[in-house]
Amino acid sequence: MKKVSIFTTLAGFLFGFSGGANAVYPVYSGYQGTNAQGQVVYLPTTTTTTSTIVSTENINAASPTRVTGALPRVGSNTTNAGRQYYQASDYDRLADSGLYVGLSVGYSASVGGSMIADYMGEQNAFFVPGAFQEADFSTDTVLPLQLSVGAAITNDIRVDFSYLRYSGIAYPSMVKSSDGVGGYVDAEVDGGAITSNVTMLNLYYNIDSYTGYLAGGALRPYVGVGIGLSLNTISDYVVYDGTFYSEMEPGVAGAGDLTGISDVYAYHNGGTSEQLAFMLEGGVTTELEGGIKLDFFVRYTNLGKVMTSGSIIVSQTEWLGDGAGSEYPAPYDSVFHYTNWYESGRLTTVDLGIRLRLQF
Repeated sequence: MKKVSIFTTLAGFLFGFSGGANAVYPVYSGYQGTNAQGQVVYLPTTTTTTSTIVSTENINAASPTRVTGALPRVGSNTTNAGRQYYQASDYDRLADSGLYVGLSVGYSASVGGSMIADYMGEQNAFFVPGAFQEADFSTDTVLPLQLSVGAAITNDIRVDFSYLRYSGIAYPSMVKSSDGVGGYVDAEVDGGAITSNVTMLNLYYNIDSYTGYLAGGALRPYVGVGIGLSLNTISDYVVYDGTFYSEMEPGVAGAGDLTGISDVYAYHNGGTSEQLAFMLEGGVTTELEGGIKLDFFVRYTNLGKVMTSGSIIVSQTEWLGDGAGSEYPAPYDSVFHYTNWYESGRLTTVDLGIRLRLQF
């Protein structure tokens, strides 16, 4: 009986201690709770003693708050309970959010494309001075301007609608014109300024999740694509060919016979064409004070074709034989009107630029 009584007493003590411990301590070692008197109770440091260590210090210490569920989001208030394993504050600083307006200025480092005469295979095409051989576009300083209005869809994706204008591009100042016998001669060009007005829908995607932050988090890389319509206009221009073309030897020509042609002026009417345009862009974003972001970008833009109206008026001086072995210029100019004789060329640019975006 004595052994049973001792065993019963020991089992009751152990089960009672275990139940009390479970009531006071959760599964975390080192957890501290309070007893009924408000005193802080620490988990015993050894399992060989049955005594409870009671501290009289920090009697009014608050119990920890237990947090369950999802951890606080990036950039949430630091007073929220729970340790935050997140990116630096730069992540929020560079995040896209809300509506924005943007203004960009660029420099066209490369202008591609050339004008050719679509009628170069037509019969008697050499009577119409023009770019019968491929003639690259001529440029001064091209500074494309862009105005955009858009919004961030997510932290990584934004969409905007933009208006983009190019000017300072021109028909080349010199072209190769056919001489009528299989060769080419230089012809001067005056006029032919080209402008392009482009409206596009653009989509941009931040790729820092693939590349990581640049410059210690100060720069956020992105890529973009856009598609829209381009209204390309080329102004009127004149092609002058000063070559003398001999038609007949004056010595054998009769009076009034055509012996030659010179000073050929071809007045080309410009034109406007509506073309499908698209762009590809890559760059990095940084931020200034006041919610202003700066995009530094490289952009490839395909503006489609530049095309004339197909109307060409040619004026030339004719030389006539005098019947005595000489020739003289006719007292009139011969004028010819050609229609549906187009000249065209596809226009592309590679731009370096900076865009200022104001977020709301």
